[in-house]
Amino acid sequence: MSIGNTLYQLTLNAKFQLFNQGEQAQLIYGAFDVVANNLQSSPEETITIQFPVGYKPDRTAMLSTRNYAKQELLSRYQFLAFQQLPANGVVQLVTIIEAMFGDVVRSIIMKFPQKLGAKRSITMQAVLESKSIEDVHIRATDALLNELAYKSPQEFAEALSGLLSINLLECPAFHKYMELKATRDIYIHNRGVANDIYVRKAGTHARVAANQSLPVDIQYFLESYESCLQLNEWLQGKLHDQWYSSELEAAQMASSVSTASSAPLVEESTNTPENQQEPQKAKKPRAATSRKRSKQDNA
Repeated sequence: MSIGNTLYQLTLNAKFQLFNQGEQAQLIYGAFDVVANNLQSSPEETITIQFPVGYKPDRTAMLSTRNYAKQELLSRYQFLAFQQLPANGVVQLVTIIEAMFGDVVRSIIMKFPQKLGAKRSITMQAVLESKSIEDVHIRATDALLNELAYKSPQEFAEALSGLLSINLLECPAFHKYMELKATRDIYIHNRGVANDIYVRKAGTHARVAANQSLPVDIQYFLESYESCLQLNEWLQGKLHDQWYSSELEAAQMASSVSTASSAPLVEESTNTPENQQEPQKAKKPRAATSRKRSKQDNA
Protein backbone atom coordinates (compact mmCIF):
# COMPACT_ATOMS: atom_id res chain seq x y z
CA MET A 1 0.00 0.00 0.00
CA SER A 2 1.31 3.46 -0.87
CA ILE A 3 2.14 5.89 1.93
CA GLY A 4 -0.67 8.16 0.73
CA ASN A 5 -3.27 5.41 1.04
CA THR A 6 -1.84 4.36 4.41
CA LEU A 7 -2.24 7.89 5.76
CA TYR A 8 -5.74 8.11 4.33
CA GLN A 9 -6.72 4.89 6.10
CA LEU A 10 -5.28 6.18 9.38
CA THR A 11 -7.25 9.41 9.24
CA LEU A 12 -10.35 7.55 8.06
CA ASN A 13 -10.09 5.17 11.00
CA ALA A 14 -9.78 8.12 13.38
CA LYS A 15 -12.89 9.68 11.84
CA PHE A 16 -14.85 6.50 12.45
CA GLN A 17 -13.63 6.42 16.04
CA LEU A 18 -14.92 9.97 16.45
CA PHE A 19 -18.26 8.95 14.93
CA ASN A 20 -18.41 6.01 17.32
CA GLN A 21 -17.72 8.30 20.26
CA GLY A 22 -20.64 10.51 19.25
CA GLU A 23 -22.87 7.48 18.83
CA GLN A 24 -21.88 5.99 22.19
CA ALA A 25 -22.46 9.32 23.95
CA GLN A 26 -25.98 9.46 22.52
CA LEU A 27 -26.72 5.85 23.51
CA ILE A 28 -25.50 6.42 27.07
CA TYR A 29 -27.47 9.65 27.35
CA GLY A 30 -30.56 7.83 26.06
CA ALA A 31 -30.07 5.08 28.66
CA PHE A 32 -29.88 7.67 31.45
CA ASP A 33 -33.04 9.28 30.09
CA VAL A 34 -34.93 5.97 30.10
CA VAL A 35 -33.86 5.21 33.68
CA ALA A 36 -34.79 8.71 34.83
CA ASN A 37 -38.24 8.47 33.21
CA ASN A 38 -38.85 5.07 34.81
CA LEU A 39 -37.73 6.45 38.13
CA GLN A 40 -40.05 9.44 37.90
CA SER A 41 -43.04 7.24 37.08
CA SER A 42 -42.28 4.85 39.95
CA PRO A 43 -44.59 5.12 42.99
CA GLU A 44 -41.67 4.32 45.28
CA GLU A 45 -40.14 7.26 47.13
CA THR A 46 -37.12 5.27 48.32
CA ILE A 47 -35.01 3.20 45.93
CA THR A 48 -32.45 0.61 47.01
CA ILE A 49 -29.27 0.37 44.91
CA GLN A 50 -26.43 -2.13 45.22
CA PHE A 51 -22.92 -1.22 44.07
CA PRO A 52 -19.46 -2.86 44.34
CA VAL A 53 -17.02 -1.78 47.05
CA GLY A 54 -14.44 -4.46 46.32
CA TYR A 55 -13.64 -7.71 44.52
CA LYS A 56 -13.25 -11.09 46.24
CA PRO A 57 -10.63 -13.77 45.47
CA ASP A 58 -13.48 -15.99 44.19
CA ARG A 59 -14.08 -13.38 41.45
CA THR A 60 -17.35 -12.11 42.82
CA ALA A 61 -18.14 -8.51 43.67
CA MET A 62 -18.19 -7.30 47.25
CA LEU A 63 -21.49 -5.39 47.36
CA SER A 64 -22.83 -2.61 49.49
CA THR A 65 -26.39 -1.29 49.62
CA ARG A 66 -27.65 2.28 49.74
CA ASN A 67 -31.17 3.64 49.99
CA TYR A 68 -31.79 6.73 47.86
CA ALA A 69 -34.64 9.17 48.06
CA LYS A 70 -36.19 9.43 44.59
CA GLN A 71 -35.13 13.05 44.03
CA GLU A 72 -31.61 12.34 45.28
CA LEU A 73 -31.22 9.47 42.80
CA LEU A 74 -32.64 11.59 39.98
CA SER A 75 -30.03 14.24 40.79
CA ARG A 76 -27.31 11.60 40.57
CA TYR A 77 -28.49 10.50 37.13
CA GLN A 78 -28.68 14.13 35.98
CA PHE A 79 -25.08 14.64 37.12
CA LEU A 80 -23.99 11.56 35.18
CA ALA A 81 -25.84 12.63 32.02
CA PHE A 82 -25.07 16.34 31.98
CA GLN A 83 -21.57 16.49 33.55
CA GLN A 84 -19.83 13.13 33.85
CA LEU A 85 -20.79 11.90 30.37
CA PRO A 86 -19.45 14.97 28.48
CA ALA A 87 -16.30 15.05 30.67
CA ASN A 88 -15.54 11.42 29.85
CA GLY A 89 -16.34 12.11 26.20
CA VAL A 90 -13.82 14.96 26.08
CA VAL A 91 -11.10 12.61 27.34
CA GLN A 92 -11.93 10.13 24.57
CA LEU A 93 -11.92 12.80 21.86
CA VAL A 94 -8.41 13.93 22.79
CA THR A 95 -7.21 10.32 22.99
CA ILE A 96 -8.46 9.64 19.45
CA ILE A 97 -6.77 12.73 17.99
CA GLU A 98 -3.51 12.08 19.86
CA ALA A 99 -3.46 8.50 18.58
CA MET A 100 -4.16 9.70 15.02
CA PHE A 101 -1.23 12.12 15.14
CA GLY A 102 1.03 9.42 16.56
CA ASP A 103 0.03 6.89 13.89
CA VAL A 104 0.56 9.43 11.10
CA VAL A 105 4.01 10.46 12.36
CA ARG A 106 5.07 6.84 12.88
CA SER A 107 4.00 5.80 9.36
CA ILE A 108 5.80 8.70 7.70
CA ILE A 109 9.01 8.30 9.71
CA MET A 110 9.10 4.56 9.04
CA LYS A 111 8.70 5.27 5.33
CA PHE A 112 11.19 8.16 5.31
CA PRO A 113 13.61 7.56 8.25
CA GLN A 114 15.80 10.46 7.08
CA LYS A 115 13.12 12.77 8.51
CA LEU A 116 14.40 11.86 11.97
CA GLY A 117 17.36 14.11 11.27
CA ALA A 118 21.08 13.57 11.62
CA LYS A 119 21.22 14.90 15.20
CA ARG A 120 18.82 12.36 16.69
CA SER A 121 20.54 9.57 18.59
CA ILE A 122 19.59 6.42 20.52
CA THR A 123 21.51 4.52 23.17
CA MET A 124 24.10 1.89 22.30
CA GLN A 125 22.04 -0.62 24.26
CA ALA A 126 19.04 0.02 22.01
CA VAL A 127 21.23 -0.49 18.91
CA LEU A 128 22.70 -3.74 20.25
CA GLU A 129 19.25 -5.06 21.15
CA SER A 130 17.91 -4.32 17.67
CA LYS A 131 17.66 -7.23 15.25
CA SER A 132 17.62 -5.13 12.07
CA ILE A 133 18.00 -1.59 10.79
CA GLU A 134 14.20 -1.40 10.71
CA ASP A 135 14.18 -2.24 14.42
CA VAL A 136 16.56 0.68 14.99
CA HIS A 137 14.17 2.95 13.09
CA ILE A 138 11.27 1.72 15.24
CA ARG A 139 13.14 2.45 18.47
CA ALA A 140 14.18 5.89 17.27
CA THR A 141 10.62 6.63 16.18
CA ASP A 142 9.25 5.48 19.54
CA ALA A 143 11.68 7.83 21.29
CA LEU A 144 10.53 10.70 19.06
CA LEU A 145 6.84 9.99 19.72
CA ASN A 146 7.53 9.85 23.45
CA GLU A 147 9.12 13.31 23.26
CA LEU A 148 6.20 14.68 21.24
CA ALA A 149 3.69 13.30 23.76
CA TYR A 150 5.04 15.63 26.47
CA LYS A 151 4.96 18.76 24.33
CA SER A 152 2.22 21.35 24.51
CA PRO A 153 -0.06 21.50 21.44
CA GLN A 154 1.80 24.66 20.31
CA GLU A 155 5.18 22.93 20.61
CA PHE A 156 3.78 19.79 19.00
CA ALA A 157 2.55 21.81 16.01
CA GLU A 158 5.98 23.40 15.60
CA ALA A 159 7.71 20.01 15.77
CA LEU A 160 5.26 18.49 13.29
CA SER A 161 5.84 21.35 10.88
CA GLY A 162 9.54 20.53 10.87
CA LEU A 163 8.90 16.83 10.35
CA LEU A 164 6.04 16.82 7.86
CA SER A 165 5.98 20.37 6.45
CA ILE A 166 2.36 20.65 7.64
CA ASN A 167 1.57 23.67 9.80
CA LEU A 168 -1.23 22.73 12.17
CA LEU A 169 -1.41 26.34 13.36
CA GLU A 170 -2.98 27.22 10.00
CA CYS A 171 -6.00 25.09 10.89
CA PRO A 172 -8.63 27.01 12.94
CA ALA A 173 -9.93 23.74 14.42
CA PHE A 174 -6.47 22.95 15.83
CA HIS A 175 -6.56 26.10 17.96
CA LYS A 176 -9.86 24.90 19.44
CA TYR A 177 -8.28 21.48 19.93
CA MET A 178 -5.47 23.14 21.89
CA GLU A 179 -8.05 24.40 24.39
CA LEU A 180 -9.79 21.02 24.40
CA LYS A 181 -6.55 19.21 25.25
CA ALA A 182 -5.82 21.72 27.99
CA THR A 183 -9.31 21.09 29.39
CA ARG A 184 -8.72 17.32 29.29
CA ASP A 185 -5.48 17.77 31.23
CA ILE A 186 -7.24 19.89 33.87
CA TYR A 187 -9.94 17.26 34.42
CA ILE A 188 -7.35 14.50 34.73
CA HIS A 189 -4.74 16.31 36.83
CA ASN A 190 -6.50 19.17 38.66
CA ARG A 191 -10.09 18.05 39.37
CA GLY A 192 -11.59 20.44 36.83
CA VAL A 193 -10.15 23.66 38.27
CA ALA A 194 -8.21 25.79 35.78
CA ASN A 195 -4.66 26.87 36.57
CA ASP A 196 -1.94 28.96 34.95
CA ILE A 197 -0.87 26.01 32.79
CA TYR A 198 -4.38 25.75 31.34
CA VAL A 199 -4.47 29.49 30.58
CA ARG A 200 -1.08 29.30 28.86
CA LYS A 201 -1.90 26.20 26.78
CA ALA A 202 -5.42 27.31 25.83
CA GLY A 203 -4.18 30.74 24.70
CA THR A 204 -6.85 32.99 23.26
CA HIS A 205 -9.41 30.16 23.50
CA ALA A 206 -9.15 29.96 27.32
CA ARG A 207 -12.68 29.85 28.73
CA VAL A 208 -11.96 30.81 32.35
CA ALA A 209 -9.18 32.39 34.38
CA ALA A 210 -6.85 30.46 36.69
CA ASN A 211 -8.41 29.07 39.91
CA GLN A 212 -11.90 29.00 38.37
CA SER A 213 -14.00 25.89 37.74
CA LEU A 214 -13.74 24.79 34.11
CA PRO A 215 -17.22 23.84 32.83
CA VAL A 216 -17.74 20.83 30.59
CA ASP A 217 -21.32 20.21 29.50
CA ILE A 218 -23.09 18.58 26.57
CA GLN A 219 -22.82 21.70 24.40
CA TYR A 220 -19.06 21.88 24.99
CA PHE A 221 -18.70 18.18 24.14
CA LEU A 222 -20.61 18.65 20.86
CA GLU A 223 -18.56 21.74 19.93
CA SER A 224 -15.36 19.83 20.70
CA TYR A 225 -16.61 16.83 18.73
CA GLU A 226 -17.16 19.06 15.68
CA SER A 227 -13.71 20.66 16.07
CA CYS A 228 -12.06 17.23 16.15
CA LEU A 229 -13.92 16.18 12.99
CA GLN A 230 -12.85 19.40 11.25
CA LEU A 231 -9.24 18.88 12.35
CA ASN A 232 -9.35 15.29 11.08
CA GLU A 233 -10.68 16.38 7.68
CA TRP A 234 -8.18 19.24 7.39
CA LEU A 235 -5.25 16.94 8.16
CA GLN A 236 -6.55 14.34 5.71
CA GLY A 237 -6.55 16.94 2.95
CA LYS A 238 -3.07 18.25 3.79
CA LEU A 239 -1.63 14.74 3.84
CA HIS A 240 -3.24 14.07 0.45
CA ASP A 241 -1.57 17.21 -0.90
CA GLN A 242 1.83 15.91 0.26
CA TRP A 243 1.37 12.18 -0.37
CA TYR A 244 -1.24 11.43 -3.01
CA SER A 245 -3.92 8.89 -2.04
CA SER A 246 -5.74 7.12 -4.85
CA GLU A 247 -8.28 5.82 -2.32
CA LEU A 248 -9.15 9.31 -1.13
CA GLU A 249 -9.50 10.54 -4.71
CA ALA A 250 -11.76 7.57 -5.53
CA ALA A 251 -13.92 8.34 -2.47
CA GLN A 252 -14.19 11.99 -3.50
CA MET A 253 -15.13 11.08 -7.06
CA ALA A 254 -17.77 8.63 -5.85
CA SER A 255 -19.17 11.32 -3.56
CA SER A 256 -19.29 13.77 -6.46
CA VAL A 257 -21.10 11.29 -8.71
CA SER A 258 -23.59 10.54 -5.95
CA THR A 259 -24.22 14.25 -5.41
CA ALA A 260 -24.67 14.92 -9.12
CA SER A 261 -27.07 11.99 -9.63
CA SER A 262 -29.28 13.01 -6.71
CA ALA A 263 -29.53 16.70 -7.65
CA PRO A 264 -32.04 17.98 -10.27
CA LEU A 265 -30.37 19.34 -13.40
CA VAL A 266 -32.99 22.02 -13.96
CA GLU A 267 -34.86 24.04 -11.40
CA GLU A 268 -38.58 23.38 -11.51
CA SER A 269 -40.65 26.39 -12.63
CA THR A 270 -44.33 27.23 -12.77
CA ASN A 271 -46.34 26.93 -16.00
CA THR A 272 -47.39 30.56 -16.14
CA PRO A 273 -45.68 32.39 -19.03
CA GLU A 274 -44.71 35.36 -16.87
CA ASN A 275 -42.85 33.09 -14.46
CA GLN A 276 -41.15 30.88 -17.03
CA GLN A 277 -37.36 31.16 -17.05
CA GLU A 278 -34.57 29.79 -19.19
CA PRO A 279 -33.38 26.43 -17.84
CA GLN A 280 -30.25 26.79 -15.68
CA LYS A 281 -27.16 24.65 -16.11
CA ALA A 282 -26.39 22.22 -13.34
CA LYS A 283 -23.66 23.35 -11.00
CA LYS A 284 -20.52 21.27 -10.96
CA PRO A 285 -20.47 19.26 -7.72
CA ARG A 286 -17.62 19.96 -5.31
CA ALA A 287 -15.43 16.98 -4.49
CA ALA A 288 -15.68 17.28 -0.72
CA THR A 289 -15.11 14.63 1.90
CA SER A 290 -18.50 13.33 3.00
CA ARG A 291 -19.18 12.53 6.63
CA LYS A 292 -21.62 9.78 5.66
CA ARG A 293 -20.49 6.25 6.37
CA SER A 294 -20.36 5.43 2.68
CA LYS A 295 -19.16 2.24 1.04
CA GLN A 296 -16.01 4.06 0.04
CA ASP A 297 -15.32 4.96 3.68
CA ASN A 298 -15.81 1.38 4.74
CA ALA A 299 -13.40 0.06 2.11
